[in-house]
Amino acid sequence: MPKDTPSRWDRRMQQRLAHGEAAALGELYDRFASLVHGLAHRVLDDETAADQITRDVFTQIWENPESYDPKQGPLRSFIATLTHRHAVQRLRQTESAALVRTGLGTTEDLERKVRHASAAARADYIVTSMPAPLRDALNLAYFQRRDYRQTAADLGVTEDEARRRLRLGLQLLSTAHNTGTPPGRSYGRPA
Repeated sequence: MPKDTPSRWDRRMQQRLAHGEAAALGELYDRFASLVHGLAHRVLDDETAADQITRDVFTQIWENPESYDPKQGPLRSFIATLTHRHAVQRLRQTESAALVRTGLGTTEDLERKVRHASAAARADYIVTSMPAPLRDALNLAYFQRRDYRQTAADLGVTEDEARRRLRLGLQLLSTAHNTGTPPGRSYGRPA
């Protein structure tokens, strides 16, 4: 399938939502609710706020299914971008209100906190979206403190392949500090 061709599932889901098929919303929720909640929680560090963002995102998709254009990229990316936008907006609102209420901190502190939370959420999204072989190599190297030789042995691949997987995974992760939407995505404007 050409890279710019949207997946059949994504196109069909958008059509089902546009026709008001409630079962489609349930299927979409089952498939992406943990992604939405996880990204929102990563930005906001608040379970209740993440729950609200999850409801808001799926409500927006239900009420405006045409806002997703399968030609622009995967539905997963659209949902992640929408979640990121909602969560950052909520973070700015709550932190701005706290700044006004307490007088502690500056707008620069607020923006620094937003940038940090956004980068962390993008890194989470990148890791969960990358191919399993890259994710597995990074997991061994980072969390289990394996070097590339040990990673190769654990994965049953050559040392060159382990280095390649680690390099590609780290290159993907290095984009987490870029501003805007998750890497390679074209939905909307940066938050």
